[in-house]
Amino acid sequence: MTAASRPLDWHLHFVWLLALLALAAGYLWATRHGDGAATGRQKLLFLGGVILLAGALTWPLGDLASHWLLLALVLQRLLLTLAVPPLLVLGTPRTIIDRLTRPAAVDAVLRVAVRPAPAVAIVTVVAVGTLTVGAVSLAAHSVVARTVIQLVVLGSGFVLWAPVLTELPGVQRLSSLGRGGYLIVQSIVPSFLSIVWIFARHSLYPPFNYPGKVADMTPLLDQELAGFLAKLSTIAVLWTVAFVIMTRAQTADSPGRDTDPLVWSDVEREIERADRRDRRQPWWPGAPPS
Repeated sequence: MTAASRPLDWHLHFVWLLALLALAAGYLWATRHGDGAATGRQKLLFLGGVILLAGALTWPLGDLASHWLLLALVLQRLLLTLAVPPLLVLGTPRTIIDRLTRPAAVDAVLRVAVRPAPAVAIVTVVAVGTLTVGAVSLAAHSVVARTVIQLVVLGSGFVLWAPVLTELPGVQRLSSLGRGGYLIVQSIVPSFLSIVWIFARHSLYPPFNYPGKVADMTPLLDQELAGFLAKLSTIAVLWTVAFVIMTRAQTADSPGRDTDPLVWSDVEREIERADRRDRRQPWWPGAPPS
């Protein structure tokens, strides 16, 4: 797909708009009554997540991120990783999250991905891998590749927040200090590429070499601003959340209680996992049932 003749030429992102409307409609249908009913606050949070997701993927930010500005691409990535996932999770009732994560394949991914060390590794690999010159160039010329990369980045955002959010069932419960420390690590390790952008002496990404086309910015200035935005925004958001988590723990009524209590869905998920382990058969031929 070639770049548009002008940066702000309007495009109808029909597929994304249809998908987002389906997401909102499915949420409203699933949360209209019963044990999956959502509170007013949850509906506002989920709606906010959908609106930010639409803003990140459609015109104008989606187009600028695809063909014109690295700065726009970084802003899009920040929305997809730092803003949209926590809003969608916090806006979804716990019972619905339990159902969505109950399938064995989903739960197996959840068990690995939400641990702090694998989570940092996954987010780092996605953040760096999808911002290589080859990946960015491929996304600029292929709608399919761009969509896949955007979905992968969004998925890494869920992984980033999963060790911190207590809404996911059967997730390892970190202490407040542990969650704060994890967020600080996440703010530093995956964003080291921004340092390269800030100190590079030439533009690294051919798809964004349109000098003066957007706000009279040169490609090098665009790259430097993208580096500062990526680094400072990530630190600001994750450090603020870490500070709030640790401050709330210190001012709680029970200061000695540093972890969130288990709820029934956590116990139920562990029972399901144990049952799956008991029913799992050895892989070698002729082995007796476990």
